[in-house]
Amino acid sequence: MKTAVPCYYHLDVDVSPERVGQVRRILAAHLRYWDLEKLVEPVCRGAGILLKAIDEHATDKHTSIEMWWNGQHLITAVGGDDRDLRPDQDLRGCLERIAAMSDGWGCCATDTGSKVIWFSRRARADERAPLVPTVPEPDLRETLEVPRDLPVTALAAPGRETDDVLEEAR
Repeated sequence: MKTAVPCYYHLDVDVSPERVGQVRRILAAHLRYWDLEKLVEPVCRGAGILLKAIDEHATDKHTSIEMWWNGQHLITAVGGDDRDLRPDQDLRGCLERIAAMSDGWGCCATDTGSKVIWFSRRARADERAPLVPTVPEPDLRETLEVPRDLPVTALAAPGRETDDVLEEAR
């Protein structure tokens, strides 16, 4: 039986409405790099929910995001430095959505008094499949003949002006 290689990613960010979309794209890129394409949508949606809630309710916007893949579960944790943010009051709606879309979730305090909210998603071994590269489409150069490669007589339509020009060229 082949064992999975554990993966870890850490990102520090100052949350703002513009950064939420950027962070989602960064997390999606790492999940695709780890061959976890099926987890991109739920994980990015969950991280986006948490980041938007932190942007709305926290006074200190500095946030750390971590992802761990152990071969069966992907755990995503979002930790803020705001000591006054109360998950039980300020983030109740956010946590309800996280609970509905994840396999497990939790919240804990750190030694500094900040909070970490995490959620996990399960993935089976057959769901972790490498992406298959797509075959490139032919471009116009391959499908159309370039006029320079055709003889001059084929480019010009027969007529009096063309015949005069050809005789002068000889």
